[in-house]
Amino acid sequence: MSENQNPLHINTDLARKIIVGFIEREITRAGFSRAVLGLSGGVDSALSCLLTAEALGPENVLALRMPYKSSSPESLEHAQLIIDQSGVQELSIPITDMVDAYLQKFHHAGQIRSGNVMARVRMTILYDQSAAFNGLVVGTGNKTEILLGYTTLYGDSACAINPIGDLYKTQVRQLAYAVGVPEVIITKPPSADLWAGQTDEEELGLTYEEVDQLLFLLVDHRYSPEDCIAAGFDTGFVKDVLERIRRTQFKRVLPPIAKLSNRTVGYDFLYLRDWGT
Repeated sequence: MSENQNPLHINTDLARKIIVGFIEREITRAGFSRAVLGLSGGVDSALSCLLTAEALGPENVLALRMPYKSSSPESLEHAQLIIDQSGVQELSIPITDMVDAYLQKFHHAGQIRSGNVMARVRMTILYDQSAAFNGLVVGTGNKTEILLGYTTLYGDSACAINPIGDLYKTQVRQLAYAVGVPEVIITKPPSADLWAGQTDEEELGLTYEEVDQLLFLLVDHRYSPEDCIAAGFDTGFVKDVLERIRRTQFKRVLPPIAKLSNRTVGYDFLYLRDWGT
């Protein structure tokens, strides 16, 4: 399939312009001029870092590396590539002692619980450092992860703004090439780096290329499941993805509030952040 035939192909120049403008506008309208983000060495955080540095100036961006003892040395090296390329400020804060101090009390927590603890410890550090740096936390999650719920609530999903949250994983790669993310970062198997050998696609049981095509039809074009099956997708695959989206909807919305008044936050009180201006 050629680039022009690929329905997920994006105009990278336009996407870059929109995202850089979004970052600058949202940070400054909140009264800030600085940003903090976690830099894992993966393509999502690498792209977010470069675009944030472009929007605010590298001197106004703090990139945090927060390795655990099982983190891949390659991840730290790839994060350093982006730090050197972008010129942003950087800080490395190992999380092993913090995480293990908790997990030693729960020896049978398992990989998923342990991974969630790591993600939430990193969130705590990000927000504390954002206060010290006087900047807002910039998210690094893509649209595929958000729709599949492949994120830790109040962990890696926590942020003030998310510049790449409307780009599917395959679109993130397109923009990453255009922005100049090193190819070694773009082409390596995506991984949350929560345990040795962990990869996103193996844990999810699917490939980003295939699921992005399906999500694009389901979400962006409002195809029915039957339409997707008629388009050539396996019935079981369609049902599994739809069920994953349904089960993780709670991760994509603010906590529901019991309605007692005429105007309830999140239901009736829906003004913009700059209400009154």
